[in-house]
Amino acid sequence: MSDVEKARTSQNSHYDKPANFAPRPTKIANPGALGLFSFASTTFLLSMYNVNARDIHTPNVVVGMACFSGGLAQFLAGMWEFPRGNTFGATAFTSYGAFWMSYATILIPGSGVVSAYTSTEEFSQAIGLYLITWFILTFMFLLGALRRNIAFMALLFFLCITFLLLAIGAWSGTASLNKAGGGFGILTAWIAYYCALSDLLVKGESWFTLPLGTIKQERVD
Repeated sequence: MSDVEKARTSQNSHYDKPANFAPRPTKIANPGALGLFSFASTTFLLSMYNVNARDIHTPNVVVGMACFSGGLAQFLAGMWEFPRGNTFGATAFTSYGAFWMSYATILIPGSGVVSAYTSTEEFSQAIGLYLITWFILTFMFLLGALRRNIAFMALLFFLCITFLLLAIGAWSGTASLNKAGGGFGILTAWIAYYCALSDLLVKGESWFTLPLGTIKQERVD
């Protein structure tokens, strides 16, 4: 075999080797607690408005939280998950950060979103479609979390119910469904708080830790 043929053979064998897509080592701290606390706090606040706590019927105070806590902070948490190699966390945090920023945009009068509709009924139907879209996405995230841990499964399951109830409530104009969606939203927020605190209480740095109900994974060689 000539030197040229040997070089070609060596080159081909190099490209035939499977690529190693393992995440690179990183000094980025775990952004999970930030993303979950931001999500939980904004969800809790809006859900309290949905159940008309303190006789509040206008939820616009949530705009600031939705823009910067549930929106920007959670979006950044998703961005920081990417270099850590956590595809699920990156996708979920970025998506829900975008959700909160988009929801805040709807509530901001200057955006012109609400004023573009000629009737309240048409706007309610549009909001229903908006919410059912996020129900579909959340259900897909739930499928992706089925082998992770019980806490995240519970969080996404109750979030699915929240979106579904709010969507049906918007379509039907039934106030009780909106309140029910708010109730499930409060439950979802507290589960998210629990998950966030579990991420924050690092073993070796805290007096105690909180279990997430880890599901045993089969070894994949």
